[in-house]
Parts: sequence; structure tokens; C-alpha cells
Amino acid sequence: MAAKSLAGKVALVTGAGTPIGLGRHIALALAREGARVAMLDINESGLEQAAADVRAESDEASVLPLVADVTDPESVEEAVERTVAELGGLDIVFNNAGTNPVHAGLASAADGHRAWEISVAAWQRTVGVNLSGPFYVMRAVVPRLVEQGWGRIVGVTTSMDTMWRRGSSPYGPSKAGHEALMAILSQELEGTGVTANVLVPGGATYTGMTEGLIDREAMIQASVMEAPALWLASDDSADFTGRRIIAYNWNEDLPLEDRLEQASAPTAWPQLGRQAVIPGTDSRS
Repeated sequence: MAAKSLAGKVALVTGAGTPIGLGRHIALALAREGARVAMLDINESGLEQAAADVRAESDEASVLPLVADVTDPESVEEAVERTVAELGGLDIVFNNAGTNPVHAGLASAADGHRAWEISVAAWQRTVGVNLSGPFYVMRAVVPRLVEQGWGRIVGVTTSMDTMWRRGSSPYGPSKAGHEALMAILSQELEGTGVTANVLVPGGATYTGMTEGLIDREAMIQASVMEAPALWLASDDSADFTGRRIIAYNWNEDLPLEDRLEQASAPTAWPQLGRQAVIPGTDSRS
């Protein structure tokens, strides 16, 4: 029997408590490959169901459900400490937790969602989960990963279209901020053995935030995240950092070089050009 690629690794996946969500599929893929996985979510009932699903297809002892709120730094730190204490360490982090005003119960799908009409509560909750949450997790885990000289941090953002599309505030801007944070992090972690990348489904995806809005069969299925998530979490991705992978474009039938050419690009789009003028220099930043 072939050794599982993530045997001995410990992973933390936020936003893993929706049975049809991206986080549940990511956690399932990691657990199948031998990782011990902490599944974090604020929704206790959904988390227990999602954790039961993962347990059913992996070693039951390898799954740790943690009820926590990523918008609360103390809650995040406690979840990280429990992960380390109960699963024996921490190596892999997927910042997947996400929300929008409708999903958070702070707006109606019938609302216009014009940027200036978004309530303060809806803005704060969405930005709190989608941008502040990854920051709090990063702050809690990076020193440990750097000290051990090995780590994988993956941010789940969204398509560029969604970041600026009409009616997408505050979800789009919050995910754009998360992506920019990952681009900065990847540069600041160079040479540490810790990578920082982004993984996105690639378009309208069937999850808890889209259920009932569009025909399920017409959408991308959350399971597309599994294969690229496994690769990003593995030893094989050691030299891959500061990149975003579109899961829908990930083709396991292609050689790795071609697969990455088809599915990945730099995080936060530096390929659009360096445009800032820096006084006293002849170059642009």
C-alpha cells in the first residue's frame, strides 16, 4: 500500500462547518491523505455534521472539530493552541472561512447591494470574516511554522471578476484584501520553508452561500478544490509560493508543469505591471 502523502502532518481548515462547503471538501481531501485535521467553524451543528462526514472516510481520531469565531483573535489563538495540543502540531493552514451580507443574515437577496447602501453591520461582519479572520489566523500560526522551517498557508479568495463586479461589495473588496495580504505574506516568508498561496474555485460555485440562487448543476462543484488543495499542502509544492490556483482549471491528466501553466498565475496580479512612481529612482515599484 502506498504511503499517504500527508501522513504525519497536521492541518487547520477554517470555515469547515458547511456540509456542502469548500472547507469540508478541503478537510476531507487532507484527511484522506493521512493528515490530522482541525475543522474550525462558528456553526456548531453544521460543523459536527461536516466532521462526521470526514470521519466516515478517514481515521476518526484524525478529525478535531473546533467551534471558534475567526473575527475574534482570542478565539483563533485558542483554536490554534488546541490544534497543537490535541493533534500534535500544526503544518498546514487553509484560510477558507467566508461570508457575505446575505449569508450572514444582514441583508436580503432582493436588496440592491449598492456599495453606499451596505449597512455598517454587514460591512464589518463580512470584512471581519473574509479579511481580518485570515490576518488573525496568520498572526497566530506563522511564528510556529517559521520556527519549524516548514509550513503551508493557503488563502481561499475569489475570482477577480467578483472582486470588482457591481453589487459585490463588501464581499469582493474583502476577498481582494485577503489576496493582497497573501501576496505580501509570500514575499515576507521567502527562504523560511513556509509557502503562501491562494486557491479559488474559478467562478459560481455550489456552496452554502449560493445554495438556491442558481441551478446546482450549472455551477462549479466544491469538490474541484480537493486535488489542488492536496498538492499545495504537500512536500511537492515546496518551491511554489506567491501564486493563485484556479481549481476549475486544474487538470490531473496533464504533467505538473503544464497543469500549473494552465491553472496558476501570480497572487494579486503583479503581472499587470509595476506602476507606482518612487521619488529619487528611475524605476517603478
